[in-house]
Amino acid sequence: MIRLRTKAITAATSGIIWTFIAATITAIAVSFATGLPYRPEPLWILIWGILAGLAVTRGRWVAIGTAIALAVIAPLGLGIVSAADSSAVVANLFTHLVATTIAVGGTYAITITAPNGPLTRHEFEDVIIRLCTAIGYVFFTAIVVIPFYVMLMTSFKNQSELVQNPLDFSLDLGKGWDLFRSYYELFANFEFGTYMANSLFISVVTVFITLAFSIPGAYAVARLRFSGRAAFSRSILLIYMVPMIVLALPIYIAFSITGLRNSILGIVLIYPVTTIPVALYMLQGYFRGLPGEIEEAGLMDGLSRLAVIWKITLPLSLPAIASVSLYVFMIAWNEFLLAFMLLDDPTKFTLTRGIASLNSSEIPRQHLMAGAVIATVPIMALFLGLEKFMTKGLTAGSVKG
Repeated sequence: MIRLRTKAITAATSGIIWTFIAATITAIAVSFATGLPYRPEPLWILIWGILAGLAVTRGRWVAIGTAIALAVIAPLGLGIVSAADSSAVVANLFTHLVATTIAVGGTYAITITAPNGPLTRHEFEDVIIRLCTAIGYVFFTAIVVIPFYVMLMTSFKNQSELVQNPLDFSLDLGKGWDLFRSYYELFANFEFGTYMANSLFISVVTVFITLAFSIPGAYAVARLRFSGRAAFSRSILLIYMVPMIVLALPIYIAFSITGLRNSILGIVLIYPVTTIPVALYMLQGYFRGLPGEIEEAGLMDGLSRLAVIWKITLPLSLPAIASVSLYVFMIAWNEFLLAFMLLDDPTKFTLTRGIASLNSSEIPRQHLMAGAVIATVPIMALFLGLEKFMTKGLTAGSVKG
């Protein structure tokens, strides 16, 4: 009986799957970069996948030689990716070299831990886990990178280019500074600087208000003993069980009656309602993880409870406070529903509300994409710069809290 759980069969199967992914990645990437349609070839993916899987079982150098050989003969019409322009020999050779390198190299990395011959259940499962992990990385990277790339490249186009070929996401560097015309026009003609200033002000104020209420509230739940403490602790996040769209009409009516609609003050008052519960929940877990003996020593030295919080608890809680601040800032910066519902005056628009106003048939599409890039890049840079603080703050207190 033929044993199906051998390295050769496992590698060949993995090779087919991974070669399909490699061909798809390469076709999409090259199509976006050049504006020419490239597409995967299922028949040759099957053949090359089997060859790649068998090659990696023979060692590293056989795998490298196979990748080079497949890349060289692929432009003859036997490749895993078909090119729209067969006359571009150099471009097609480079494309297939990239595709076969990803295919063979990925298959080799997936099956490297498996020994030649029959595989044990543990060895077979290790290959499957590596394959699924690689597919997961590719999938989640693609759903994040591709929309952002399309958004960025579209913002560099002009109206005639979009009308001529809306699916051409290549970049024409010959345009020079004219590439950024959409961004210049946003700030010059659409008051985008005002939108950014409003969003920055509202987000910062929301962070301060949220911290002012959530720090003492979380400390009280974590340290003090009072009636209903357990029920309050469990019900902190109940507000998130009610969809915001359900509360939209009551909020609109109440703000219209009180004169808070269409005002920065109204937005500043309503945003903390959505951020304080999550801040309370995050901080109480951290406070519970802090050693209570340190605070008790401060109380014995004559400090008041507020002094203990200010001089002992807060300095020890800086990672958690930083992560909560970043999280709250991102919520306020990206919030759309309340801003769209409550703001009508363009001089008071937040960034998301201003971008929504660009979604019109009268405004070129590249301006909408440029606005989306402007809204995304600052918060992305802020998150990447403070990621270590956010990760540390989110995980701190998770054991005891």
